[in-house]
Amino acid sequence: MPSPAFDVQTAHRHFAAACFNKTWDYLDKKDRTPAENLEMISTCHASYWHWTQFEEHTPQNISIAYWQLSRVYAMTNQPSNALSFGTLCLNVTRENQLSPFYLAYAYEALARAASIANKPEEVASYLEQAKKIAETDLEGDEKQQLLTDLDTI
Repeated sequence: MPSPAFDVQTAHRHFAAACFNKTWDYLDKKDRTPAENLEMISTCHASYWHWTQFEEHTPQNISIAYWQLSRVYAMTNQPSNALSFGTLCLNVTRENQLSPFYLAYAYEALARAASIANKPEEVASYLEQAKKIAETDLEGDEKQQLLTDLDTI
């Protein structure tokens, strides 16, 4: 019996976004349990993987995925992983000349990762770079969102 038509690319796009959103549900939750932290890490990696399998993914999709992975690892106090994914985020953002908003958030990720790694000089440097972009290249909601997030570091 033939299997029903199934569009794998549509499925990858769906699960990339669904896992990203599920990860945010966990990030927004106060007092996550260890099991919820593990599920948050898993959903974030699943989101990234599905983006890489979606043939029409963009460098922006990958930058955001790396940023979210860095954030998740920072929130679970895993500085090495947070720094690694923050660096990947910065690299893909620079290599593809993404908008200043994404560049600023790459620096935000690195500042947050450096903070939990107890590297105050790096925190200060990354915060300075992100704030400079906010002041020179961002406006409105993008600027406010970034500055609000930077204040949480």
